[in-house]
Amino acid sequence: MKKIRKAVFPVAGLGSRFLPATKAQPKEMLPIVDKPLIQYAVEEAVAAGITEMIFITGRNKRAIEDHFDKAYELECELEAAGKRQLLEIVQNVIPKHISCIYIRQSAPLGLGHAVLCARPVVGAEPFAVLLADDFMDAGGGQPVLAQMTDVFGREQCSILAVQDVAPAETRQYGIVSATPYQADLRLIHAIVEKPAPELAPSTLAVVGRYVLTGRIFDHLEHLGTGAGGEIQLTDGIAALMREERVLAYHYAGKRYDCGSKLGYLKAMTAMGLKHPETGAAFRAFIQQVQCELGTT
Repeated sequence: MKKIRKAVFPVAGLGSRFLPATKAQPKEMLPIVDKPLIQYAVEEAVAAGITEMIFITGRNKRAIEDHFDKAYELECELEAAGKRQLLEIVQNVIPKHISCIYIRQSAPLGLGHAVLCARPVVGAEPFAVLLADDFMDAGGGQPVLAQMTDVFGREQCSILAVQDVAPAETRQYGIVSATPYQADLRLIHAIVEKPAPELAPSTLAVVGRYVLTGRIFDHLEHLGTGAGGEIQLTDGIAALMREERVLAYHYAGKRYDCGSKLGYLKAMTAMGLKHPETGAAFRAFIQQVQCELGTT
């Protein structure tokens, strides 16, 4: 029985929808309260038992590497000031048994190309892919990727996280055609990248969590460009389906699209209300604002 030990984080994107905030910092370093998006994604992978984190980076992404590296000067200053709690937070950004690997994506050739860049490290093993700007809140339950690796442990095949979307939104996602298989699982028969609503096979959209077998690399390597002139992971999965089962998984949890400003604000609000330090005061502030605006 194969296990998932490696996770790929494609983080080379420009984050142009958040300019000017992302002019000099990666979009993955945008904070949700007091932790950046990429840290939430890495913590989700750690909770799933993954020990090797593979970051596919590009220009202006050094802050991600620095975030998961040891910060000698900061730690010394915190220790000298007796700020033990803050020191522990800094030292535990990532567990010591976790290894981080950084691979540069030479050109912005799409998500499929970014995943293919991880092949020298992943090899033929099954692995996970996490898109950090798809923020997953499991509501205190089992993290979404851990749910998926549990399913992989039983099924030993590729698994895609899916959710239902409005018909008008199909052009923003990879959309699958699938039939019931087991509880929360469907067997995928077709997958299409960003179809127009009238051409979409369903409203079941793939979101930013994948568990893939190593065979995906063989298909990605021989793909031409697809939608948007990029090498699409969706096209590689479509080719993989001709030789292996691929399942769609209805995860337990709530997704926030932090690649959009509205989704980011929703995630910030939801997590701010849950935060043990600020939650009560933040809730009171929101109620105050509602009263001032006359919306209560």
